Amino acid sequence: MSKSAFSAKVFAIYLFVVGAVLIVAPNFLLSIFRISPTSEVWIHVVGVTVFMIGVYAWVAAKHDNKPFLEASVYTRFVVFVAFTTFAVIGLASPMIVLFGVADLLGGIWTHFALKADAQSLRPILAGQR
Repeated sequence: MSKSAFSAKVFAIYLFVVGAVLIVAPNFLLSIFRISPTSEVWIHVVGVTVFMIGVYAWVAAKHDNKPFLEASVYTRFVVFVAFTTFAVIGLASPMIVLFGVADLLGGIWTHFALKADAQSLRPILAGQR
């Protein structure tokens, strides 16, 4: 398994856990991060979405799908920027930034793992010439 695929599998597991908790017991997770509890369905919908993104990440990692892994680097950066912006303008608790930081750090890990994977392929590709 490539380094980038491994980073994506770890990210997928994180998404499975967060998604499942948001589906089954969202207020438990919200309370840990001092975010106001809710009884609205949107938090469960977010949980399903998060879990499904985890499925995509897992399958992409399983098949070492480099384009998906590259795209995930950019999207995880965008999640960090969006969550930080939501907190700064008062749309969400500042604690939401912690979820953004998890995405950012995972994206940075995948970025460097993709670079390492590409570097390890250079000698192999050079030998094919």
